[in-house]
Amino acid sequence: MTVKPDFNKNANHAATAPAFLDVWEIEAYYGESYIVQNVSFKVHEGEILALLGRNGAGKTSTLRTIARLGDPQLQHGEIWLDHQPLHKMASHEASQAGIGLVPEDRRIIAGLTVEENLQLAQIAPPIGWSLERVYELFPRLGERRKQEGVTLSGGEQQMLSIARALCRDIKVLLLDEPYEGLAPVIVQEIAKTLDVIRDQGITTIIVEQNAVAALKLADRAVILDTGSVVYDGSAEEVLNDEKLRAEYLAI
Repeated sequence: MTVKPDFNKNANHAATAPAFLDVWEIEAYYGESYIVQNVSFKVHEGEILALLGRNGAGKTSTLRTIARLGDPQLQHGEIWLDHQPLHKMASHEASQAGIGLVPEDRRIIAGLTVEENLQLAQIAPPIGWSLERVYELFPRLGERRKQEGVTLSGGEQQMLSIARALCRDIKVLLLDEPYEGLAPVIVQEIAKTLDVIRDQGITTIIVEQNAVAALKLADRAVILDTGSVVYDGSAEEVLNDEKLRAEYLAI
């Protein structure tokens, strides 16, 4: 069992830097297990950040901490979104502040059609994209709007999960393994969609085991190893650094 360090820090990290999302020295735990260890990074508005690392490096836990899901528990550190203190918020408040999480399991609601899944996301404010705008970006969803969501293909379910997040007025899109189990042609299609979303000014953090695909899409990369940041820089540099990729990404 890892012993939790004693945090007696009085520093207050105000979001005065130009970063849109500022993650500062976050420490998070599952029970007594020290999962996210003093992680800090910044993301600028409209940027795509690839959050990478081997299995168990703490990537999903970092996303969940940013989304304020409560598990893992944030014990120290600060998270600022557009000068709003996410670290002081519950998950529903973080959602209202502009965080949209697309989890690895997609969580399409059984028994509801594609359109009903999207409409459910629009029940409470702040409401984001209209259904017409969503169907313009995802024409396949428009074609299947009356089909039960869970009967879609894997790629279509991923599109629905992303579309559902856009139905909220989000500022940051958090994607957990969006390419998992998808054919290369579908991966390329989703990557093109994420490029369009970036053009709309939405900031994106993508956690993905298909590191090469994520790096080709991203502007910058942060690599975690056993819960700590070991690299923070350009995505292109990681693609071109064979030693770095072999050491921390096994590619």
